[in-house]
Amino acid sequence: MTTQLKRQNGPTTLANWFQGDPFRSMREEFDTMMSRLTQDWNGDLPLEKRMRFPALNLTESDDHLELTMDLPGVSADEVDIELQGNTLRISGEHKEEKEETGKRYHRVERQSGSFYRSIELPCEVDQDKINAECKHGVLEVTLPKVAAAVSKKVKVKG
Repeated sequence: MTTQLKRQNGPTTLANWFQGDPFRSMREEFDTMMSRLTQDWNGDLPLEKRMRFPALNLTESDDHLELTMDLPGVSADEVDIELQGNTLRISGEHKEEKEETGKRYHRVERQSGSFYRSIELPCEVDQDKINAECKHGVLEVTLPKVAAAVSKKVKVKG
């Protein structure tokens, strides 16, 4: 399958790029391109309603794994965490803020909608001791390893 990228409003010229705010034109052009490129992946939903994939880090120490995920503006009750085997699934939905009457919005960039990440864990964890906390827009999940997965140093005799 081939995706064709065509500009619908005529050809792009250098003069068109720099009418007014040059970064606005580039953002609009990029949004249009990404919208067309990802249409097959995400269906025909508008850009602001498509699933988001928050950034995350997964680190490992001797006795536990720690996952941190950026979820700005998301509260703890909007996050669901599920462990199935060695696959950790984090999902949720950040509710859309309602526009207040009497206000004139000049820019609306903050997104709302659903998010989802699924990550394969590198070892088995004790699912009864998993701890998750969401503070200041960062989700922190501590996943203690099961005894069999905990690192043990072996002294080499000479």
